[in-house]
Amino acid sequence: MNTAFTRRTALVTGATLAAATLWPGLAQAQSTLRFAAVFADTDIRAEMMKRLAADVAADHKIDLFLNSTLFRQGTELVALQRDNLEMGNISPQDISKQVPAWSLLTSAYLFRDANHLNAFFASDMGVQMKKLVEDQLKVKILGPVFFGTRHVGLRGKKKINTPADLAGVKLRMPPGDAWQLLGRSLGANPTPLAYAETYTGLQTGTVDGQDNPLPNVQNMKFNEVMGQIVLTSHLVGFDLLTLNLKTWQAMSPDKQRAFQAAADKAIAWSTAEHQKREADLAEGFRRGGLDVYAPNINAFRDHAQKIYLASDEAKAWPAGMIDKINAMK
Repeated sequence: MNTAFTRRTALVTGATLAAATLWPGLAQAQSTLRFAAVFADTDIRAEMMKRLAADVAADHKIDLFLNSTLFRQGTELVALQRDNLEMGNISPQDISKQVPAWSLLTSAYLFRDANHLNAFFASDMGVQMKKLVEDQLKVKILGPVFFGTRHVGLRGKKKINTPADLAGVKLRMPPGDAWQLLGRSLGANPTPLAYAETYTGLQTGTVDGQDNPLPNVQNMKFNEVMGQIVLTSHLVGFDLLTLNLKTWQAMSPDKQRAFQAAADKAIAWSTAEHQKREADLAEGFRRGGLDVYAPNINAFRDHAQKIYLASDEAKAWPAGMIDKINAMK
């Protein structure tokens, strides 16, 4: 009896070791990473995440929960911090609620384009700001995810040339103080409304307009319920691809490097796709019947900067950083 048991155990053990040698994945099970985001499955960033998932599939299974199906907009960061979520697409505005210095990175007319944004995050200043988040919030930022330049879209036909023309206009903004400040810096009356409710809000007149990059306008079909797009170019839109810090620290250094490299590759692909789509969409919306035009950008920039510099938020900005960002090539 004992002899049979010993032989059986040896056979099973030998088979398990052989399988682990032939198929290393059996020796260490895949970890499952739940990813939550507000964007829809038609978004370029959804394809970005599918590409990332494919590249890390040997070690991790990434389950995508898009269109706020797992956590509602603005609550993903807290879910990461409470270990209720492994990965998220987090807005800098949500980070700024807990790390006031980050409100600088949410201010209007700060970054010129995607290249300027990426250069900042690769610089010592970017490393400093990411470390603030890691130390204070216990989440790991993999990189900024550019998703286009934000413009104002409106239901009516009234021409907008300066911030004064937006006085009294109910401009849909995401919930949160940083977003409301952005809306005020444009001269509008910011009205908090969830992303998924914006189409209906425009359709019913609950809001007069919204601000989003052109690819988002197309993805969410906002153009169907708007009359014009004012090319204010007021904010280079980006979110942060973010990991729960415990999830990151559970990876070996080699696995961390591989995961970061896969994230960098996916983000670069997404950035290039957004830039290509932006170039085509303005003309496409014109052909579709929308009035698409540029206002007095200098007037908008001057007004926005005055609003921000006079705000309480500016008191928390790292000394001299805004000038260094402006000076970057």
